[in-house]
Amino acid sequence: MSDTAVRVADATGNWVDTLAPAWSRPYLRLARYDRPIGSWLLLMPCWWAAALAAGMAGSLSMLPAWIGLYFVGAFAMRGAGCTWNDITDRDLDARVERTRSRPIPAGQVGVRQALAFLVAQALVGLVVLLQFNRFAIGTGIASLLIVAIYPFMKRVTWWPQLVLGLAFSWGALMGFAVAFGRIDATALLLYAGAISWVIGYDTIYAHQDAEDDALIGIKSTARLFAERTHLALVIFYALAVVLIAGAFVTAHVHVAAWVGLACFAVHLGWQIRRLDIADSALCLRVFKSNRDAGLLLFAGLLVDAVMRAS
Repeated sequence: MSDTAVRVADATGNWVDTLAPAWSRPYLRLARYDRPIGSWLLLMPCWWAAALAAGMAGSLSMLPAWIGLYFVGAFAMRGAGCTWNDITDRDLDARVERTRSRPIPAGQVGVRQALAFLVAQALVGLVVLLQFNRFAIGTGIASLLIVAIYPFMKRVTWWPQLVLGLAFSWGALMGFAVAFGRIDATALLLYAGAISWVIGYDTIYAHQDAEDDALIGIKSTARLFAERTHLALVIFYALAVVLIAGAFVTAHVHVAAWVGLACFAVHLGWQIRRLDIADSALCLRVFKSNRDAGLLLFAGLLVDAVMRAS
């Protein structure tokens, strides 16, 4: 079978498929380097927390290092999480049109090879984690339980997106654990806001597979909300903005951060207005646009941190 024939269905035309050495492609696909949007979305709460904490501390001395370490850690751990997800979901993935071309169900990588690759990625994440203080190391390790159970949640609850939110928003806690060696009210409010954001955008993502999921009995908030998805997004996106605003109030941010949050909120409103849950391609585009939403908020926090430190 040609390499073109075994490309992942929703990731054709990317650098992995066109530039990476042939032997590496199945592993890069396992780690989703052909579709890095998830790594960016995992990274956003880390960067939010790093910039917010730097502003609270009034110092930028460690911010560049934190930004770089979080970038490497997010890509490594998202890759490890996706590899674990593909190992546990290999039988289900083979029954869903969009996922049957993933490396394990497509026969490009065996389970033992995938497990070895998972360990290698986790070791990269561990090296990043060991650069931080003991409290942050313990906080990072605690997230592994959520990561481990997440792939099984779609079998037992209509709310797997909530569990994903707990995992993908963990960076909001890590940023404060790294900066201050503690988790305070500001961190918890930012974490809760990020969770609401994740529930919203992953509901959009899950609408791509809603019909196949119904056939094989997989649960999701996309199936739960169905035609009420727009209303649900209004609720969860509004809750995200309110909770993040609460974090800003406790952190005493200045105007730049509020401008970033306003831009973030406008972007989320645009998503709701633009979305058509019957259009899978549009669902994917709207989902991917959340990286831009996250970067808008980060930009506001970064400017705020610079202004407060000067």
